[in-house]
Amino acid sequence: MERIRLGMVGGGNDAFIGGVHRIASRIDDRYELVAGALSSTPEKSQASGEALGLPRIYGDFKAMAIREARLKNGIEAVAIVTPNHVHYAAAREFLKRGIHVICDKPLTSTLADAKKLVKAAEASDALFILTHNYTGYPMVRQAREMVAGGAIGKVRVVQVEYPQDWLTQHEDFKQAEWRTDPARSGAGGSTGDIGTHAHNLARFVTGLEVESLAADLDAFVPGRQVDDNGHVMLRFGGGAKGMLWCSQVAPGNENALRIRVYGDKGGLEWAQEDPNYLWHTPFGEPKRLITRNGAGAGTSAARMSRIPPGHPEGYLEAFANIYSEAAEAIVAHRNGKTPTGEVTYPTIDDGLRGVQFIDACVRSSARNAAWVKL
Repeated sequence: MERIRLGMVGGGNDAFIGGVHRIASRIDDRYELVAGALSSTPEKSQASGEALGLPRIYGDFKAMAIREARLKNGIEAVAIVTPNHVHYAAAREFLKRGIHVICDKPLTSTLADAKKLVKAAEASDALFILTHNYTGYPMVRQAREMVAGGAIGKVRVVQVEYPQDWLTQHEDFKQAEWRTDPARSGAGGSTGDIGTHAHNLARFVTGLEVESLAADLDAFVPGRQVDDNGHVMLRFGGGAKGMLWCSQVAPGNENALRIRVYGDKGGLEWAQEDPNYLWHTPFGEPKRLITRNGAGAGTSAARMSRIPPGHPEGYLEAFANIYSEAAEAIVAHRNGKTPTGEVTYPTIDDGLRGVQFIDACVRSSARNAAWVKL
């Protein structure tokens, strides 16, 4: 099958997430990276593009969008992997020219921009994919399938957390600098960077939407302008209750994303740092371990797996699953069709929900953790 011609905005030589996107796009051999505006300056973009051997290198994303849309073999999709404040302007330029957008989360740095970007996506014929990559893990798909199938009954309680420790002290290297600058990250710090992953995971697994929340946010590091720790109580549609903790000042935690869901018939538990295992506990019975591609795993998990059980699959493969799901949708669009119903990826609506979550957390915390609606 002809590879999808991919461009990239951001993700130059010193950007961690750009490399992740490039690896993820190549794992299943569905994309070919052919163009990029890889940095905020033309000189850095040129150097990064040459290092990657790109055929076409641009000094800025607008020039890239204009020219690529005019080329007979221009890019079909673009990956946007910049700091948050660039997402809206970059995505808009490509959407209005019919180029599919694969954008890192959160959707934008402000709720106003998120709403404008939703309108731009609705006005475009192009697809919009948001890389909430944790939804690509096989056992997350398994958990979602089990909740939807009634394996744990009516959902009552959702506990989700994402603690890290890398910002426990003041840091001034590039990745820390922009994430702690509200002008570039947005008003949310840990809530925007990792809290949105936890929020999205809770929504994805349970199929429930957060209707209101009460958030207590802190910036524990002196002088920090955005939150580095958040405790959030959640009220879901249908009556379920939840708690979300996100922190980047929790020593001993690296990327400890974890979710526990309890219903009136049982519970499920999954941890990102041990991703090939899903624990299922029917009420009154012993805990059961379901492994990736093992006995008891369903078809939704199998679609996301590449290798036999017992061999670990992890972060990069899950990220690649989002890219492969996007490829299915893009190829279907290329042929004037729609993808099969099993193709699942985070959309711009999920992105809007994420930015609404950040905005609600900031508003609630400013009012002494008052309950606010999303």
